[in-house]
Amino acid sequence: MTTVTTIVRRVAVLGCALGCAVFGLGPLPAAASGAPASDAARAALRDGDGWGSAEGPVTGGAAADAEHDYTVTTRAELAAALADDPGVPRIIRVRGTIDANTDAEGAPLDCADYATDGYSLDAYLAAYHPDTWGDADPSGPLEEARAASEARQRARVVLSVPSDTTIIGEGRGARLLGATLDVRRRENVIVRNLTLEDTFDCFLRWDPTDGDLGAWNSEYDSLVLYGSRRVWVNHNTFTDGRRPDADQPSYFGRPFQQHDGQLDVVRGSDLVTVSWNVFTEHDKTLLIGNGDGAGADDRGRLRVTLHHNLFHNVNSRTPRVRFGQVDAYNNHFRHDPGAAYSYYWGIGLESALVAEYNAVTLPGEITPAEVIRRWNPGTAMTEHGNRVNGRPVDLLAAHNAANPDAPIGAGAGWTPTLRTRVDHPLAVPALVGVRAGAGRLPNTM
Repeated sequence: MTTVTTIVRRVAVLGCALGCAVFGLGPLPAAASGAPASDAARAALRDGDGWGSAEGPVTGGAAADAEHDYTVTTRAELAAALADDPGVPRIIRVRGTIDANTDAEGAPLDCADYATDGYSLDAYLAAYHPDTWGDADPSGPLEEARAASEARQRARVVLSVPSDTTIIGEGRGARLLGATLDVRRRENVIVRNLTLEDTFDCFLRWDPTDGDLGAWNSEYDSLVLYGSRRVWVNHNTFTDGRRPDADQPSYFGRPFQQHDGQLDVVRGSDLVTVSWNVFTEHDKTLLIGNGDGAGADDRGRLRVTLHHNLFHNVNSRTPRVRFGQVDAYNNHFRHDPGAAYSYYWGIGLESALVAEYNAVTLPGEITPAEVIRRWNPGTAMTEHGNRVNGRPVDLLAAHNAANPDAPIGAGAGWTPTLRTRVDHPLAVPALVGVRAGAGRLPNTM
């Protein structure tokens, strides 16, 4: 670690030499939000660290007594720890790899184990082929069998997280495979130091009316915040891992996309800080607001801070925003040549994204004009101080020059104040590259 830390310090100092005087800051950020503690499971999101801290520290399960401090190694143990004694604070320490697609005895389950009522993919493809079925929504016994099969998988992989909970991985190897952590109408939740890998749907639904060509629609996000508030997501790694989209087949001329989102913040969720995570090898990454018709729930909410995260080879939604005041600063958006790419920042209905002091690393085939995408007219954002391949670039001006018929206004209409510090964007790739993701909490490095 001595050599790597020295390199980070040198890069950070170089970045500051080039511009930290403007920021009035030193070269290095805190290693993670919340002071390092002897037990990271009892650490809280500190004051001033993003929207999550707006009403005071997020403590999760820090107040848990010994009886409600669990170490889990199987899906059954994890589910039991989440369900035990509703209403009391809890700490759940994940040790090793837990596969959500396992039965009560821990035996692995595959898609065939969930299938019921005569469902098979071959039969589904034959029944609803556009050449014979047309463009009507699938219906009838086989669609009902698909839905019943999906419900069987849902019962295994979707794990409900209660309020006042900290879920934290032990050491460097804690991993949840195929699981959805469902934080639904909860408060004061912390998720830290986990690899959340390959949350996949066995039973995709064909929607012939989704877009011009139809689409396969999947369920299950790795982490979903639904109507929840005061949440801290810190030092996790989100990845498709063992099941990359590029290896999946196409049916009816459309990708058989088994993954949905990595992190969704939806339906009135509010006061969320997402810091020092890695999002990698995925399509639809981070959604903030999941419908233009959700204004009754979402207006005045969906306040989210994203800082010091790495977005590496992700196709879209980093983030895609509707309604919310979202502060994205000091993140690294990195794309390798040949990786699938659509856009990074999606500007949707009544969104108010502030994107400042981020580092963007693009290959030659992607231009700065492709970083932002507008979804609704009349929208605006604040874009300032970002660097593309080390150079200052006005990304909003680049978008508007390339899209004169779909301009985005300048100025999100608010100014972030809940930032513990801001690093120079030249230092961000090294800082985030060394410190972000699972297994990189200060006391695990």
